[in-house]
Amino acid sequence: MKYWLMKSEPGEFGIDDLEKRPGGIEHWDGVRNYQARNMMRDGMKRGDPVFFYHSNCELPGIVGIAQIVREAYPDHTAFDPDHKHYDPACKPDQPRWCMVDVGFVSKLKRTISLAELKDRPELEGLALIRRGNRLSIMPVEKSQWDFILSLE
Repeated sequence: MKYWLMKSEPGEFGIDDLEKRPGGIEHWDGVRNYQARNMMRDGMKRGDPVFFYHSNCELPGIVGIAQIVREAYPDHTAFDPDHKHYDPACKPDQPRWCMVDVGFVSKLKRTISLAELKDRPELEGLALIRRGNRLSIMPVEKSQWDFILSLE
């Protein structure tokens, strides 16, 4: 089992939106970074836990927990010219981009803010707080996962 953190802007799609989806499940589409795509395609497995992180908002931070409920498959939004994630170079017979399905598990009792995470020496190697890291998907070590949960 691997542990993950996935970022989303709450104005686009937040933890409340995931919880309200039928069965609490939604596909995670629109990833257009090769490194993040490779993590979804090659690393994420059904049952892997995910920190749901709100970004680009008043209080960025970890707000909930989800899990991978379906492993990587082609991202259909790449083929739709009317969709904001359309990629004209991507063809259905040779998909470039993928997505996974995530399922709602729980909301945290409080937001564990980015500022708080940065202030913890125990999280020194956490990809989220590494300078210059702008990926929307990143791995989390088990020890980091456990420590972050202890902050709740």
